[in-house]
Amino acid sequence: MKTHALFSIALALALPALASKDKDKPKKYVTSSNLQNQIKLKDLLAGSQKLQDFADANGGNRAFGSGGHNATVDYLYKTLKSTGYYNVVKQPFTELYASGTATVTIDGEDIEAGIMTYTPGGSFTGPLIAVSNLGCETSDFPAEVSGNVAFVSRGTCTFAQKSINAKAAGAAGVIVYNNVPGALSGTLGAAFGDYAPIVGISQEDSVAILAALAAGDVTVSFEVESVVEERVNFNVIAETKGGDHKNVLVLGGHSDSVAAGPGINDDGSGTIGVLNVALALSKFKIKNAVRFAFWGAEEFGKLGSYYYIKQINGSDTELSKIRAYLNFDMIASPNYVYGIYDGDGSAFNLTGPAGSDVLEADFEKFYKKKHVPYVPSEFSGRSDYAAFIENGIPSGGLFTGAEVLKTEEEAKLFGGEAGVAYDINYHKIGDDINNLAHDAYLLNTKSIANSVAKYALSFRTLDDVDIKKRRWAADNVQLFQREGLDSHAHGHAGPCGGSSITV
Repeated sequence: MKTHALFSIALALALPALASKDKDKPKKYVTSSNLQNQIKLKDLLAGSQKLQDFADANGGNRAFGSGGHNATVDYLYKTLKSTGYYNVVKQPFTELYASGTATVTIDGEDIEAGIMTYTPGGSFTGPLIAVSNLGCETSDFPAEVSGNVAFVSRGTCTFAQKSINAKAAGAAGVIVYNNVPGALSGTLGAAFGDYAPIVGISQEDSVAILAALAAGDVTVSFEVESVVEERVNFNVIAETKGGDHKNVLVLGGHSDSVAAGPGINDDGSGTIGVLNVALALSKFKIKNAVRFAFWGAEEFGKLGSYYYIKQINGSDTELSKIRAYLNFDMIASPNYVYGIYDGDGSAFNLTGPAGSDVLEADFEKFYKKKHVPYVPSEFSGRSDYAAFIENGIPSGGLFTGAEVLKTEEEAKLFGGEAGVAYDINYHKIGDDINNLAHDAYLLNTKSIANSVAKYALSFRTLDDVDIKKRRWAADNVQLFQREGLDSHAHGHAGPCGGSSITV
């Protein structure tokens, strides 16, 4: 994007619009109760069905740059624009897209295989060869690997290194089996390396395969289809025309899905929850400006939110206008917990910028008032709030869980099934319209409304912005490693188990 276009976007969002002469201009200031009362489950589900329809009409997903995601972007833009209450922009950016599918059959039995992002494609039927070491050196691969598929354990070095070494040894492909319970997918970290096609399988499936290899020959049918290409993507940013544009609440979630499914919980739930709060807010007056953001390409490393912050990062004036950022990534997981980002670091010793503790406490007050339990969610920076954290901006948000298993204690608190993932369809085709916990969806969206109403009227609980202190905090707090694809922490006790894994 050209520099003048970037400044046009910033100005469009920053400058207050002329007062509307519309007779329907809001006359009452927003309150928490009034805004919450506008939130209806039927509206949330109708919005989720829209996203499902976009996926169904476009190959089953809403991955960035796809027809499904473009339809999502257009829907968000047109819906927000139609209110007349917001200045709305679509912010384009171009990034590298990668996706693929893997099919593995061992001695005639289908094995679930996870794709390694940026893997090349390939197909092969023939011997599977065990690698006794970890594949971190070319010499780890026996001569029999040449022209066949290597079977190697995860561990010590990156998937990319294993793939490169296998290619150097002449392998037609690589299957990496997990060294801990659970399925395995990941990323090679960069495109267009000298890679052999590579996939991952679970530790559980590997046990029988290793036993068969120890007993004799094993035949594998191995097929990987891969796409790696540049795609144009969009953020959708909508800022209230009214309110103080020098004191802005920013909130959002990501609008894209993974390629494996429609992403109706991840993060269709956050997308539609935030959208419904934006529509409800348009009926009221406010004192502080509110900026709603729908980030693109989160599943590929939070690319949209980082791009957005990069465009204003040279301007302390623009950054100082953002009083707080709230993030909503998966708010309706079927086996949910009510998770609140641990802004004060009391649970996980990962503390957000000054003010993040206040945001956490304000969310806690909402659930206490509703007599609903909650748990801290690791404030690891592995979702779209990372870019804001790294600029010293107070951040917070909600999360209902992903692939991590619910504990017995959590099942007693929230119901559901212990020993089962919060979202058994996380990053799968089953993350569809039937993959939503309606009670969590409604309550969490009301919680978003509560926070928006509070900060749209006053930031009195947050300290005034001191840009020097923010810069110092950004330079000195524990900065969270910006990982690769799908790097949001979908487990309130640990990082996502998805394709951000490189080792």
